[in-house]
Amino acid sequence: MFPGDQESWNTMVNKHYPPEFKADAVALYRSRPGATIAQIADDLGVNRETLRSWVRLDDQRRGEAGRPAATAKLQPAGTVEEENAELRRRVRELEEERDILRKAARYFAGETRW
Repeated sequence: MFPGDQESWNTMVNKHYPPEFKADAVALYRSRPGATIAQIADDLGVNRETLRSWVRLDDQRRGEAGRPAATAKLQPAGTVEEENAELRRRVRELEEERDILRKAARYFAGETRW
């Protein structure tokens, strides 16, 4: 059988990842501003286009298509109350990302124990 044969396409396996894994992979990508999708996908053993599609879906879910949350900048607020509200929102967002990364670390630590 040759790589271009029709039969070889039938034997390809479609992997199904749990939603937590997808969310953790996207969070990992977003937490590393200098990293590329290719680097993260290779580290996780995931197809690059698969990870790219997860990131795009997350962008759409967040309503920020094309703008990663990790690089979003705080806008100067007009009043102290507005600034405090924005900072509280950002703290909640960062705590959520931290929790996702902790879950991802536990998930990957559990997978390596054979």
